[in-house]
Amino acid sequence: MSGFGFFSKHRTWEDWFGMLLGVLIVISPWFPFSSHDVMDAERSTMILNTFVIGMLVFGLAQLEYVALQRWEEVGEIALGLWLAASPFILGYAGDDMLRAWHIALGGIVVLLGALQLWQDWRLSDQELANHPQ
Repeated sequence: MSGFGFFSKHRTWEDWFGMLLGVLIVISPWFPFSSHDVMDAERSTMILNTFVIGMLVFGLAQLEYVALQRWEEVGEIALGLWLAASPFILGYAGDDMLRAWHIALGGIVVLLGALQLWQDWRLSDQELANHPQ
């Protein structure tokens, strides 16, 4: 059971990983193997949606690195859920690879946010304030 100790404390690599996920989300519409069968108006909406979600995930991960708060982790979970649902809501679910990327990246963001929230749930405000040190 010693392996669970690795996940019991919020570490800075998790925040860096969140920032990396934000960058990957932003560039995901241009990943290789993505078919571009989506019409132009739908594609521009999808790109705007992906850019905004990626930048917000990146920004929340940076905020966690600098000034840790629980609402940032809840925000990450919400953004991950939205990213995973976006192909179906915005109508680009026909692009199989992009749909798979967005569901996978959204799922990873949700898992990371849930892990961080679980790690920080019992910490006091003072302990959260001392996170990066």
